[in-house]
Amino acid sequence: GLAGSEGTFSICSFWWVEALTRAGRLDEAQLAFEKMLTYANHVGLYSEEVGPLGEALGNFPQAFAHLSLISCAFNLDRALG
Repeated sequence: GLAGSEGTFSICSFWWVEALTRAGRLDEAQLAFEKMLTYANHVGLYSEEVGPLGEALGNFPQAFAHLSLISCAFNLDRALG
């Protein structure tokens, strides 16, 4: 591997929300989703990764993160009724 450290991949965090939603763990899904919303920048864009202090890391903006955000928001909203 490479020296240094990685952040948390935004797409994987949104996939986690999807998995929790599909497992019926809606309270956890909503909490994780709301936490991820805090990592967007001032115009609502997400980077590829979120660093340990919440800083944007990697490619910016990251299209795949936004696609997974839309998907998990849609499915969570539908599950919550």
